[in-house]
Amino acid sequence: MHDGTLILIAGSLLALGIGATLLAGRLRVPGLVLFLVLGMAIGSDGLGLITFGSTESDVELARTIGIIALALILFEGGLGAGWNEIRPVLRGALPLATAGTLITAAITGLLSHVLFDFTVLEGLLLGSVIASTDSAAIFSVLRGSNVKRKLARTLEAESGFNDPIAVLLVLGFIEWIQTPDGYGIADMVVLMVQQLSIGALAGFAVGAAAVVAFRKVAFATTGLYPVASIATAAIAFGSADQLGGSGFLAVYMAGLSLGGARIPARRTIDDFHAGLAWVAQIALFFTLGLLVFPSELGSVAVDGLLLAIVLTLIARPIATFVSTSLAGYSPREMTLVSWSGLRGALPVVFATFPVIDGVPHAEELFNLVFFVVITSALVQGATINPLARFLKLTSRAEAVPPPVMEVGTIRRLGAEVLEFPVDEDHALVGRLVNELGLPRDALVNVIVRDDEALLPRGSTEVAAGDRLHIVVRENARGDVEALFARWRDGPIARPTPDRISAPQGRSPIFSVRPWRDEDGDPAAPEQIADVAVNRTLRTRREARGALVLLADGRLAVTGEGVVATGSPRQLVRFCRDRVGRAQSPQAKAWWQEVAGAVLQSSAP
Repeated sequence: MHDGTLILIAGSLLALGIGATLLAGRLRVPGLVLFLVLGMAIGSDGLGLITFGSTESDVELARTIGIIALALILFEGGLGAGWNEIRPVLRGALPLATAGTLITAAITGLLSHVLFDFTVLEGLLLGSVIASTDSAAIFSVLRGSNVKRKLARTLEAESGFNDPIAVLLVLGFIEWIQTPDGYGIADMVVLMVQQLSIGALAGFAVGAAAVVAFRKVAFATTGLYPVASIATAAIAFGSADQLGGSGFLAVYMAGLSLGGARIPARRTIDDFHAGLAWVAQIALFFTLGLLVFPSELGSVAVDGLLLAIVLTLIARPIATFVSTSLAGYSPREMTLVSWSGLRGALPVVFATFPVIDGVPHAEELFNLVFFVVITSALVQGATINPLARFLKLTSRAEAVPPPVMEVGTIRRLGAEVLEFPVDEDHALVGRLVNELGLPRDALVNVIVRDDEALLPRGSTEVAAGDRLHIVVRENARGDVEALFARWRDGPIARPTPDRISAPQGRSPIFSVRPWRDEDGDPAAPEQIADVAVNRTLRTRREARGALVLLADGRLAVTGEGVVATGSPRQLVRFCRDRVGRAQSPQAKAWWQEVAGAVLQSSAP
């Protein structure tokens, strides 16, 4: 097959994977189901377009792809959460990931021995394979859901921490089955302590070193930061594995360390790994779908359904209620956490281990696990949100909300973020922000200076080397870009300060009243007390307000739900009083700005 053909196939499969993701979102089911079905459809037992899964080397390749993909998915999960988000739920998540996984494996394994033709050890191996929740399935379902943040983070943390427990149980029981006289429970305990302790230490050390390196090293381009983050994940997993520890735990902890730290190019790194995690999920589930022969699933359908019931309705609820009973979760919360323990690609990857090692009944075990995964994804994955609403465990905010200032989000709201780098020879250097001549539908929201973000005010002076980030509505983008040439070459005219003359005759009556909805926009009033607005002197954008000159010569100020009118001296006294009673720093800054503007404009 030619290289171009391979590239075309890969691109087509990625496009189909993206389409499956969009379709899964409309159907309210995890995307993994459609990826698996796609792999099954074009595999050896389907259309036969790709021959895969009939040899041991194919199974080994699938396991390798699975391990790499799961490492990338776990790293992105830790990066997206960070220690600050995970720390508050560790009291519930850690017992659920450790004791809960062990209890689930024991109950499922023993009941599998009773119900099916498995020995005790083979039943416990089957229970261990499906004991852990799947990080990829959990992450994909929770993003965009409205499950309460505490429960969403608990489920994410559990799925990240229980993977090492499950894989150690699987490896331990495989060894025990193959050498029943030379291996036992004590050896499994030693293995678990060694793997978890080394994995945790390696992940913490690599993550801490990466945070220091990201802060100290200045890369020539932001494109190198995602490369460095991939190196962090690979070093964490590889070093832990080489030292005899758990690579899955190490890579997740390294992701948590980077996710909770203030590092450069954070948005770039997050976006890159979010996309990479999706590629990993598509590749993983598609490969596992190729590995399955649909014609063999019919023979295990009844047993698979029975095993899914045992796992979902008996083992998982008992494990959840026992392990989180002292963590402060209500019965309703424990019920939702129990039902939300999705199984996905991870159990299928674990099921390849006994196939490769030649464990008795390995093929039957693999098919049972696959059936349980499909059932879990279709039934549990599609009903998590309805159950959360029924139990009143949802909130208006998304469980894992996107960043508010993400550029894509701003564009969907009808605005753009423009960047203007300031050179030494630009006419802009030394000018104040309020002298830039920006239209009303644009503002400088951030100035990056010496790798620090400054929140500018009108009196902030622009310096050489600054990068101005300007938020502008789409209809004003052309006007702002037209200003760029003047900012570079000039001229930039300094605005003539507004001069306010006190009204002639008797001192005007000072009045204060609440601002009503029928008065209109407080940042752009057309008239106040039936007197037309002659000129707008100041505008407050973040919380609507304005300082205006009325047609009868009086001043008026709006903001914080009130409107005051009077002479310059009366307005200054009013603003100073409001400064002392301000409820927030933003409100205090607004009243100070108005008082200063009135004093400056009314000075002789």
